[in-house]
Amino acid sequence: MAGEIDALGWPLWITYVAVFALTLMVGARLAVAVVQVAIATRRRRAHHRMVVDLVGKSHKSGLRILDVDEPLAYCLPGVRSRVVVSEGTLTTLADNEIAAILSHERAHLRARHDLVLEMFTAVHAAFPRFVRSASALDAVRLLIEMLADDAAVRAAGPTPLARALVACATGRTPAGALAAGGPTTVTRVRRLGGRGNSLGVAACAYVAAAAVLVVPTVAVVLPWLTELNRLFTA
Repeated sequence: MAGEIDALGWPLWITYVAVFALTLMVGARLAVAVVQVAIATRRRRAHHRMVVDLVGKSHKSGLRILDVDEPLAYCLPGVRSRVVVSEGTLTTLADNEIAAILSHERAHLRARHDLVLEMFTAVHAAFPRFVRSASALDAVRLLIEMLADDAAVRAAGPTPLARALVACATGRTPAGALAAGGPTTVTRVRRLGGRGNSLGVAACAYVAAAAVLVVPTVAVVLPWLTELNRLFTA
C-alpha cells in the first residue's frame, strides 16, 4: 500500500479511496432498496391476490371478475398472475374493446413489465429525497403502459383500445398492480390518435439511447482501467 501511495500521492490516493467508499455505500443502499421494494410489493400482491380469489368469480378464460359496476381492469404480475376485470367492464365495453383491454393487461404479464418498474422504484427509493426525481419514475410508468398499448393495438386496433382506456380511466388500482387506466390515460389516448413514428425516427431513438448508456460508462471506466493497468505494470 505504501508503494501505491508513493506512486499516486496522498491527495489522489485519498480521492480514490473516497470514491471507492462512496461506490460501496451507493451499492449497499441500492441492494437494500431492491430487497425492501421486492418484499413489500410481493406481499401486497399476495394479499390482494388472495382477496380477489375469494370474492371474484373465475372465468373460463382465466379472468377474475369482480362484482363492481365501475369499469376497471388490471393485472397482478408474478408466478401466480391474475387478470382482473369488473362486471362494469364486461357490460359497458364492446367485445373488441374488451379484447383490447385484455391484450393490454396480458402484455404486461408476458413482458414482465413489473420487474422493470420494480427496479426503477428501487433506484428511486435508494437515492436521497433531495437527489431523486418523481418525474423519472413517472416516465417509466408511462413508457411501460405505452408498450402494453402497442401490443394491444397490434391485437385489436387503436380505436377500440382508446375507447376502453377512457372507460377504465377512473378505475381504482390496488398497490402493486398494473392497470389499464390511470392518470396517464389522456396522454396515451392522444398518442393512439396520432401518427406513428417512422422506422428512421425509431432507429435514431435506439441509437441515442444506447449512446446515453455507453458513452458515460466508457468515459468513467476507461480512466480507471488505464490507471489500474499503470499501477500493476509499474
